[in-house]
Amino acid sequence: MRRITTIYDRATGFLSGRFFESLALLLTRLALAGVFWRSYKTKVVEGTWFQIGETQYYLFEEFGLPLSPDIMVPVTTYAEFAIPILVGLGIFTRFSAAALMGMALVIQLLVFPTSAHFFGWAITIIALAMILISRGAGIFSFDALVTKVRSAAKD
Repeated sequence: MRRITTIYDRATGFLSGRFFESLALLLTRLALAGVFWRSYKTKVVEGTWFQIGETQYYLFEEFGLPLSPDIMVPVTTYAEFAIPILVGLGIFTRFSAAALMGMALVIQLLVFPTSAHFFGWAITIIALAMILISRGAGIFSFDALVTKVRSAAKD
């Protein structure tokens, strides 16, 4: 019995350690970034990076959002381009994840204000973002590299 306990303790020690947590945080970052990156790709003309499709302006008009589609479409498109890159690379991860969570909340509250949507897409995005906000990016990130360089510069 003692041997089984020792194996269990070692396994849980590894699984709750810094390496495994950072791997999980990396996958969390990629999952969260991927959702918004795919959304960005639907807003631009195929084969381009920044040419917004005309249909996006009509879709945003249908949603009846408080701001003009002439403002909302470029802002959301470029945010869905830049912020997932930051999250994916682990740059300003806590702030970037908070921005994506804010976007998810705006989408939930203004575009799809139904509980069915919340318990599907939105709650997943919010949960992923909250993990990154609370835990940070982990050791496989630019944030960790910057922290390491700053610590070395202090010494």
